[in-house]
Amino acid sequence: MNTQCFVSRARLTSKLLVCSLSLATVISQTALVPSETMACQISEDAKSKMDNPFLSPSKLPLETFDFSKIKDDQFMPAFQAGMAEQKKQMQAIADSSEEPTFANTLEAMERTGEILTRVQSAFGNLASAHTNPEIQKIQVAVSPLLAAHSDDIYLNTKLFKRVEKLHQKLDTLKLNGEQTQLLKETYKSFVRAGAKLDSQQQTRIRQINEEISSAMTEFQNNLLAVTAERAVIVDKKEDLAGLSEDEIAAAAKAAKDKGKDGKYLLQITNTTRQPVLISLSNRDLRKKVWEASAYRALGRDGGIDNRGLVKKLAKLRAEKAAILGYKSHAHYSLENQMAKTPDAAQKMLTGLVTDVVAKVHIEAADIQAKMKADGINDQVQPWDWEYYAEKVRKDKYGIDENNVRQYLELDSVLKNGVFYTMNRLFGVRFEERKDLPVYHPDVRVFDVIGSDGEQIGLFYADYFERANKRGGAWMNSFVEQTKLLHKKPVIVNVMNIPKPVEGAPALISFDHATTMFHEMGHGVHGLFSNVEFPSLAGTSVPRDFVEFPSTFQEDWAVHPEVLANYARHNKTGEVMPAELLKQVIAAKNFNQGYDTMEYLSAALLDLRWHALSADQVPDDIEKFEAKVLGELGVDLPMVPPRYKTAYFAHIWPGGYAASYYAYMWSEILAADSFAAIRKNGGLTQANGQKFRDSVLSRGGSKEAEELYRDFIGRDPQVDGLLIRRGLKKAAE
Repeated sequence: MNTQCFVSRARLTSKLLVCSLSLATVISQTALVPSETMACQISEDAKSKMDNPFLSPSKLPLETFDFSKIKDDQFMPAFQAGMAEQKKQMQAIADSSEEPTFANTLEAMERTGEILTRVQSAFGNLASAHTNPEIQKIQVAVSPLLAAHSDDIYLNTKLFKRVEKLHQKLDTLKLNGEQTQLLKETYKSFVRAGAKLDSQQQTRIRQINEEISSAMTEFQNNLLAVTAERAVIVDKKEDLAGLSEDEIAAAAKAAKDKGKDGKYLLQITNTTRQPVLISLSNRDLRKKVWEASAYRALGRDGGIDNRGLVKKLAKLRAEKAAILGYKSHAHYSLENQMAKTPDAAQKMLTGLVTDVVAKVHIEAADIQAKMKADGINDQVQPWDWEYYAEKVRKDKYGIDENNVRQYLELDSVLKNGVFYTMNRLFGVRFEERKDLPVYHPDVRVFDVIGSDGEQIGLFYADYFERANKRGGAWMNSFVEQTKLLHKKPVIVNVMNIPKPVEGAPALISFDHATTMFHEMGHGVHGLFSNVEFPSLAGTSVPRDFVEFPSTFQEDWAVHPEVLANYARHNKTGEVMPAELLKQVIAAKNFNQGYDTMEYLSAALLDLRWHALSADQVPDDIEKFEAKVLGELGVDLPMVPPRYKTAYFAHIWPGGYAASYYAYMWSEILAADSFAAIRKNGGLTQANGQKFRDSVLSRGGSKEAEELYRDFIGRDPQVDGLLIRRGLKKAAE
């Protein structure tokens, strides 16, 4: 299973938005006030005269955005107005002559910055899902301003002293659990931002934060551009043998759209492996596609080069961690996670290596035999693996991926699979509406209705790939739930499913179907949030916990009842035959050695990059990558890392620096809890309600470890993960 996404979450600690890549994290990590140098002092009279939809709450249901009224030239004025407003609000709290209380300090901080929150939420998703040159210019311009802006709050001595005074009296304040958690998290955020440093150190921290934010934005924009740069142009249709007629037609259209009529364009996706490699029978073309992917962003042939940005970001992060008193950025980053230390995270990963390598060699032997049968005596190469693995899978399970796709029409997967499961678990229903403006015609909107008939929130679905959408899949919040501000959630799921040519059904891979379940797991984490404070709402939890609810939902995709409900032939409506259904379920652990190894190598690479001190950052990133993989025993040429350093979106412009391991950590929680739920009745509203009450509704209002124990009643066990990935057999 290859489901990995970005969670564009809003961890609002004193309104500090920490969204992952969907805003090019740069902007999402810094949602506070601008520096004095910004020309952003906009009077109330000027605001009233500006026709800017971000300056006041939307009048649409649940304050969702009226995208028909949003123009690119409105973003920067709104950012400026929002930062000016919040600066004034925060400074008023800092300057208060009243003795600090929870209400006049922490709660007051939670009420600040509504304009800024609105513009960030809209801009963040558009910058990732529907960008353009103007939006990219705004990203470049605003990210360092927002970095300085964040520092103006977290390095505000007077404001920190108020928070610190409350924190010192924590045991005597008589706060409830959520209030206590907010105070702890806010105090911690100030300290981790540098509030206790001297003025010289704080000045350097400010410089570093601005440089990091600019470099992250540049890296993110490079990733979008390099996708187009490395696209593979094919001259002859016969070279595309193995692709379906619909796929070939889509490739022809993509080429025509790029001014190459009569040719075929194969788009490069965000990961090292490319989906098209499953089907292409032309080995030379497979190699060309793989190399276009694996060697991107290295400056080859004068193209886009991210190597300098990698070194810059690694050095800056290491320097910042050292100033703050940490051994490395990894130590700084993981202090707030369930793992706590990079050693614990690495131990978890390396503990799997021996069994995974053994599994890879077993899989490789089967693939090598298939290649030999085709007259190829060469060693298996990474561009061979998926093509021949598909042949092995057909032999073992009788499954033809193209045949399976005939039963996976996107709308059926969504309504009869994802929505059906959410109804069975949580009693909610999704009702599509056509009256709300969207930012692209492919986007759909649904009311989310609870079992009591009350509206819970709004759900947006944006599933098809576009040239101006970054790769991958993610969840974002347009409106964050908060009882304090009387807001219900508005959530969006974004993916990159190839769009069929007009008139053809949207037939998707089983991997994409599983990803839809995964993203809805993030979706309900936001939709079911039921907390007081915006800083603790929804997915405002540690990175190595945030993927738990989403990964938990993945396994319903192969639950027999669910699969039988959505897997219907796109032409006849016939339910997937029982034998094929059985084969799909049996084959879900196929190729898990490869899948796990490519993930492990990337996660270990991330930890090693962020364990470096500034003076240890190497000049040659490719040599460093090879050295790390060799030292850790994961340097299998036939199984390259899922992401190589130069295009590792999660860790450089994304929010997963030193935290890519989190997917595996979260999967341990998900597999363990899913196994426990199945033993307790499986797909029932009783189980769903318990999950909702214990985890999904609680956001970050309790420590992650406590939330897990509330749900399952014990600490997690690793056996479920090993069984889930086919690395261990389940007990009878």
